[in-house]
Amino acid sequence: MDGRDWSLFLQPYEQAVEELKVKFKTMRLELKIREAYAPIEFVTGRVKRISSILEKAKRLGVATDQIDTGIEDIAGIRIMCQFVDDIHRVAELIRNRRDLQLVYEKDYITHYKESGYRSYHIIVKYGVQTALGYKDVLAEIQIRTLAMNFWATIEHSLNYKFKESLPEDVRNRLKKAAEAAFQLDTEMTSIRKEILDAQTEFEEQSNVVSRVLGGIQDLYFYHRVREAAQFQMKFNELFEQADYPGLNSLSVDIVASLGKAKKGSQS
Repeated sequence: MDGRDWSLFLQPYEQAVEELKVKFKTMRLELKIREAYAPIEFVTGRVKRISSILEKAKRLGVATDQIDTGIEDIAGIRIMCQFVDDIHRVAELIRNRRDLQLVYEKDYITHYKESGYRSYHIIVKYGVQTALGYKDVLAEIQIRTLAMNFWATIEHSLNYKFKESLPEDVRNRLKKAAEAAFQLDTEMTSIRKEILDAQTEFEEQSNVVSRVLGGIQDLYFYHRVREAAQFQMKFNELFEQADYPGLNSLSVDIVASLGKAKKGSQS
């Protein structure tokens, strides 16, 4: 060990992870607004632990003074998708970004590992503005489905337990589980339209309930207590019947009443 100050060394990586998480979450929200569907389910990130960095450097033969260029995944971002097709869409979006530099890609979905591991990795160079100036850091972006992530998380835990020397029977069962996970992804892709239609319908129903209840609350704010109470009774009836077209009409009526309430408060 070279006696470096690890807190200072890792700070730019921690900053990079936080900034990249915000950027990809913002990208998700923007795609949701523009296209009513975002290929990103959620985003996580982490900075590699010091012990893991040193173990990997030893395994790869990377000198301690070359860690910042020899270890590419000190900063790690993980993007989860619903469908395999979404992974390729997200990868394309990342390639087209101008706020990071693509170093190289590793497609472990088309060319999955012998263990059964599947994921799409993109190594990028990302610049952060630190207190002492501008610094480029390497970061690894992993893009995978929820099923792939479940399998990879289990495999990682088992490898840690067995020190990378998995018993043969465990290794074989993991391979079978990897195939089962990929089969699940394949089946989900085959009914993608039905899944997305159901999710859209659920979200629209949730939104109309929120609009109605928010509008009723606003009527109370403008002291339109009688109207608010009547709308609340009507809402309870429609919600009990799961009459969402009726709730949508109710929302329109509440908006009209709110318009009158606001106009009256200004006169």
